[in-house]
Amino acid sequence: RYGEKFAKAIEGKWAEPAMGDLMAAVDYAVSLGYIDSKRLGVTGGSYGGYMTNWMVTHTDRFKAAVTQRCVSDLSSMFGNSDVGWDMSWEFGGAPWENREMYLKWSPMTYIDKCITPLLIIHSEFDLRCNIEQGDQMFMALKYLKRDVEYVRFPEEPHGLSRHGRPDRR
Repeated sequence: RYGEKFAKAIEGKWAEPAMGDLMAAVDYAVSLGYIDSKRLGVTGGSYGGYMTNWMVTHTDRFKAAVTQRCVSDLSSMFGNSDVGWDMSWEFGGAPWENREMYLKWSPMTYIDKCITPLLIIHSEFDLRCNIEQGDQMFMALKYLKRDVEYVRFPEEPHGLSRHGRPDRR
């Protein structure tokens, strides 16, 4: 059920089929009457932060969103993440070798579609999803005059919600 085939499902296409799976789960929960479809929120950290960014740039179903330790631009992640080298395997080369793939799967490419109010939470010592990933989302949304807030945590690593100072989790 969760073997190699499952793990490879997002290889080279980071947002799919995850987007379809997540939206199907939301639709199912709504159909059961557990949640109000007019008051949906979305949040996630790391890859979940990437998916939060993807969702708010591809649907307007959410009333609010919180992206944590996010990825917003895969080309810049290649150059400043401690796992940036992995991008070349994921997308069939470096950004200059396969520019279309990096653009296609980067939420920043679609930032003008984001109308969902967004809170960005990021750690300044994050080596996995560098702080500039959050900076890019914030600056672009401010430029577009969208509803966005940004909270930066100094001296915190990628695992802020698990390993950060207790008063910051």
